[in-house]
Amino acid sequence: MGVSALRRVSATLCLTQVTSWGVLFYAFPLLAPVISGDTGWSPEHITGAFTLGQLTAALLGIWVGRHLDRRGPRWVMSGGSVLAVSAVVLLAWAPGLTWFVLAWLLAGVAMSMVLYPPAFAAITRWHGAHGRVRALTILTIAGGLASTVFAPLTAALSASVGWRQTFLVLALILAVVTVPAHLWGLRGPWLPSQHGPAGRSMPRRIVVSGPFIALAAALSLTALSAFAVVVTLVPLLAERGINLTTAGVVLGLGGVGQVVGRLGFAALNRRLSAMTSTALVIAVLAATTAMLGFVQALLPIVAVVLLAGAGRGLFTLIQATAITDRWGTGHYGQLTAVLTAPITIAIALAPWVGAQLAALLGSYSAAFLALSALNAVAVGLSLLTYPKSTRP
Repeated sequence: MGVSALRRVSATLCLTQVTSWGVLFYAFPLLAPVISGDTGWSPEHITGAFTLGQLTAALLGIWVGRHLDRRGPRWVMSGGSVLAVSAVVLLAWAPGLTWFVLAWLLAGVAMSMVLYPPAFAAITRWHGAHGRVRALTILTIAGGLASTVFAPLTAALSASVGWRQTFLVLALILAVVTVPAHLWGLRGPWLPSQHGPAGRSMPRRIVVSGPFIALAAALSLTALSAFAVVVTLVPLLAERGINLTTAGVVLGLGGVGQVVGRLGFAALNRRLSAMTSTALVIAVLAATTAMLGFVQALLPIVAVVLLAGAGRGLFTLIQATAITDRWGTGHYGQLTAVLTAPITIAIALAPWVGAQLAALLGSYSAAFLALSALNAVAVGLSLLTYPKSTRP
């Protein structure tokens, strides 16, 4: 594929990732309280429907990855966009909780077809070994802007027209942006993959190997801890006597840290092996989580939140490149989908785990120390994630 075609692919996926993440993921936290207040459905049931959607995405991602490896991303992501539009319209029309849950299940099917894993597969295959890191970095930086764009848009729409009409407007944006963009922008030959070390192994042989299991466990534990930290940061700050408005600003600064972290990934990737980079990033997340359990003053908290955000930004790219760094590009879509499934489940469970730890241990400070311990275990597991044939 030529340079202009690669630019078209990257630009397309940056645009559609911002839109898809913004509508299918970041709009929900803002609309959930409004939906509960308007319908009388409990917040637990509303959040549970969203969680079921994410779990559906995790389970179907394996099938999507297999299909994408064989056929390419164009029709997979275009079809997913159509399903996404349909799901958001159904959310807007939901007359009862059962309908609402079913709509989120359909949204989960769409998420498996349009969010990061298929986009990572497209970038990795088309950009190759030399261009993929830069392209993945640009893509995740763009994806990180989804909340910046869609959180205020969703809030403004909800305040002016209500949650149902907001979903309809968001569905229209999805339809206008993502469906034609995927159809037009993801054109190109989908050639047989170039196998790296151990790349000729069948996916099942890799999936049941010790290094793959250790990798999945390390990344899942890290994701569980990292996202539990995000969703419980505001209650933690409340324990420190920090008001809600200031806590919201501090939480937003984590997004700034993510962008900074992703900008530095290429330099990290050039200087360190994948195994060392993975262990280092997880160790940073462990350290910052523990520090948040201890630090009391606002300015040090801000500094730690920025560093933690940088760690999360790097972690996204660690996850995106984990397969190719260890097993090459052979079967990338399938292997990434299998790797992503437990990570997605961990992310879906993170809010519940964070709240339960705080209740069990008596404070959010203690919960953060327990989450840091999970990350410490993940550091050890990350050192077992290289196949012997490619161990540095």
